Amino acid sequence: MSERDEAEGIQRRILLVVLILNAALFVGLGIGGLLANSSALLANALDNASDSAVYLISFLAVGRALIWKTRAARASGILLLIFAAGVLLDVLRRTLMGTEPIGWTMMGMAVVAAVVNLVCLELIRRQRSDDVNMKAAETFSFNDFASNGGILIAGGLVLWLDQAWPDLVVGLIVAAIAVKGGVDILRDARAEARPAEKV
Repeated sequence: MSERDEAEGIQRRILLVVLILNAALFVGLGIGGLLANSSALLANALDNASDSAVYLISFLAVGRALIWKTRAARASGILLLIFAAGVLLDVLRRTLMGTEPIGWTMMGMAVVAAVVNLVCLELIRRQRSDDVNMKAAETFSFNDFASNGGILIAGGLVLWLDQAWPDLVVGLIVAAIAVKGGVDILRDARAEARPAEKV
């Protein structure tokens, strides 16, 4: 087995693990978000759903031509932007209709998700790959970890203030992080595609 084949095998294994972990987080955070009536948790659940789709695309892109990889990365960036739009709509709906999030559930789910996302981030960073899809995977995991910290703080504020606005604010912040991540991924994909297009 060549060094390249070995590296691609490691990439596949890492992407498969983070795909499974993010799919599990999507289910767990989704249930937690519905039970806690939390916009921030539901936003995080949708984020993990989009991440799972992206990891699947990246998994399928391993070992393929550069043009396939850049297209996969573009799809990842677009999915993140779509997710951000969905979160913004949910926050608007909850702002207009009212919401009563449960702080303790938010905090508990945020801690569990943070641990899982930290594991994903460490697995991806350990490989030290310049591959555009692995960079996208690292962006996703870092964004998720940062979002979990925001949800933890929001849950504490909801308990302390007995108000819903911290949950809605964090929902907006998660959407903003997703927009930045999506734009960064699209920029990286465009930069990677230029050398291939000149050939």
